[in-house]
Amino acid sequence: MKKDINIPKVENVSLAISQEYNEAFKSNDHYAYLINHKEVALEMVLIVTQGSDGERSTSTMRHKIETLPPNSFAKVELMQEALMALNNHFKVTFFENNKMFEKEFTLKKNSFKEGALRHIDILNKRGIILK
Repeated sequence: MKKDINIPKVENVSLAISQEYNEAFKSNDHYAYLINHKEVALEMVLIVTQGSDGERSTSTMRHKIETLPPNSFAKVELMQEALMALNNHFKVTFFENNKMFEKEFTLKKNSFKEGALRHIDILNKRGIILK
């Protein structure tokens, strides 16, 4: 039974949404990054993403990262501008020392604004960190 499965609390893993200038298309693009602040690698990382607002929803996207080394990050997906008007959910599942962990991150609709952006050291980019 699901209630019998113990999934430990996730710490030192975050998701960041950054804004980056795309030279080829002369536009500001948004990207989602998974950040591992731990001193150990994350293995077999699965990320399921979907955007919704009650009336509309996007397709479910799935991403896999074999290994995310300690104190590193990986680009997960490009987020089109239209997605910023939706609640974006990121469900992250991974193994650490042969234990399964799971955490859900949500970027609330219309929360990606210039005033909310901060410098993210590990990425050396401006964006929002979801914890």
